[in-house]
Amino acid sequence: MDLLRNFSIVAHIDHGKSTLADRLIQEAGLVDERQFHDQMLDSMDLERERGITIKSSAVTLPYQAADGRVYRLNLIDTPGHVDFAYEVSRALASCEGALLLVDAAQGVEAQTLANLYAAMEHDLAIVPVINKIDLPAADVESTKEQIERDLGLDAEAAILASAKQGQGIREVLQAVVERVPPPSGRPDAPLKALIFDAFYDPFRGTVVAVRLFDGRLSAGEQILLMASGATYKVEEVGLFKLAREAIPQLSAGMVGYVVAGIKTLSDVAIGDTVTLAASPAPEPLAGFKAVKPVVFSSIYPVSSDDYPSLAEALEKYKLNDAALVYQKDSSAALGLGFRCGFLGLLHLEIVQERLEREHAQSIIMTSPSVRYRYRLKSGRELEIDDPQDCPDPSTVEESLEPYIKASILTPDRFIGAVMKLGLDRRGVNSNMSYPSPGRAEITFELPLAEIIYDFYDKLKSVTQGYGSFDYELVDYRPNKLVKVDILLNGEKVDALSFVVHKERARARALNMCERLKEELPRQQFKIAIQGAIGGEIIARTTISAYRKDVTAKCYGGDISRKRKLLEKQKKGKKRMKMVGQIEVPQSAFIAVLKTDDD
Repeated sequence: MDLLRNFSIVAHIDHGKSTLADRLIQEAGLVDERQFHDQMLDSMDLERERGITIKSSAVTLPYQAADGRVYRLNLIDTPGHVDFAYEVSRALASCEGALLLVDAAQGVEAQTLANLYAAMEHDLAIVPVINKIDLPAADVESTKEQIERDLGLDAEAAILASAKQGQGIREVLQAVVERVPPPSGRPDAPLKALIFDAFYDPFRGTVVAVRLFDGRLSAGEQILLMASGATYKVEEVGLFKLAREAIPQLSAGMVGYVVAGIKTLSDVAIGDTVTLAASPAPEPLAGFKAVKPVVFSSIYPVSSDDYPSLAEALEKYKLNDAALVYQKDSSAALGLGFRCGFLGLLHLEIVQERLEREHAQSIIMTSPSVRYRYRLKSGRELEIDDPQDCPDPSTVEESLEPYIKASILTPDRFIGAVMKLGLDRRGVNSNMSYPSPGRAEITFELPLAEIIYDFYDKLKSVTQGYGSFDYELVDYRPNKLVKVDILLNGEKVDALSFVVHKERARARALNMCERLKEELPRQQFKIAIQGAIGGEIIARTTISAYRKDVTAKCYGGDISRKRKLLEKQKKGKKRMKMVGQIEVPQSAFIAVLKTDDD
């Protein structure tokens, strides 16, 4: 165990985490120049294009230290986005230390702080690394000051590195050996292993990534997953090199994989404890919780004939992403589809892109919503994520919506713009501090529904790209929530209904009516587009009818003849409106749902 080290790299988005991991892999000699490519641990095209890590991964690095001994360093890579905060916490729970990466040009940002606190919660040894020192804009001294003041770490112990140029990589590996403690655990105790990740292999089923805290595990043994109570027979155990490498046995302190004929990813819960069925551990490892979706949206095929292929695509996708939750749904306007739950807005975008790319699906997604709670007068409590399921307002005692605590770091010249943005989004309990000269940290408590559309884009826009943002869910709070329906000539279009705060209802409804007016084709009769709360109309626009000039043949003469012709035309249009059906084109749904700007 003395020759083992388990560590992770944590950083704000785009501070060079994947590039540093690449250099560590090269330094350890796991890959030669011919086989090397950027972002070795990012397996998806989407991850490489966007420069983000979506799926965490692990790799074992052999390293000969200054003392001449060869150490086995287990790097457990983590996703970088707040949507995947639970996976990050389980990966950190599997480590004894963390490299905290700070960009020399951008300094300490919101997620740097959030990741530091997460690492401290797990009592990890923290090694600060100042990356990108080769950039012209790099300010190492200022970054050191921020590390001292904002993070409370010893900046003199920070390692200066440039992952792109390969500077300081050996020093980083040496610091892992010297500053990260070796794992503790008893190989002779009952088996306790933490599942920190899992992925699907089409030939072997689900491959489970585990960190052993106590005990030993080898092929042929019967294992028990403590949260689900399921038992499986182990087919293979091994280590993560760049390819999986089978070994006879895993023992306490090690990080590796287990193949046990588990059919789908849904059968495995991240954070669950693995133990032996014959001699189980007395209690599971702490910290497990079931991951719950936060943002909800419905997915429909563009053509209703494609519904069976969409169902098949979602089934296959679910094998690779257990966090996606879906069930059948239908809409009078869009036909058959699926109601899906996501971990956050980034997760929603990833699912949409992967369905379109990897499974060749053309889909429409309805406007994202969050899960609301309703306390009824009868004493019952409902959780609603689909506006169509909202209870009758006359039966509701109280409506509650989820709130988050948002932490925004920005240069102080943008404080006014950020405060305005927060207050416009119903932010409360705002708090401000100055972690370092010229930089302000602003915290707000905001309704989650207010940030799921375009909050991040707006923040980047008002701070000229310098603002950084991190959030965590706090609780549910009572608010005046109403369901707004969109009516076309008195007919409700169910796919366009939404839940919104009462004060915002008119502005949102009017915006939607105006957008529909631009998109819907004109008819031979007037089309009234209305936004309504129950029976009360709160917004309206009208698409005027095409009009034939019936008076063109009248030249001179009495005005009454013209009136007679216009009255006749009016009656015809009225009759046509009674039988006229308004067809809502797909483009109208896409336009209304894509850019939902308040």
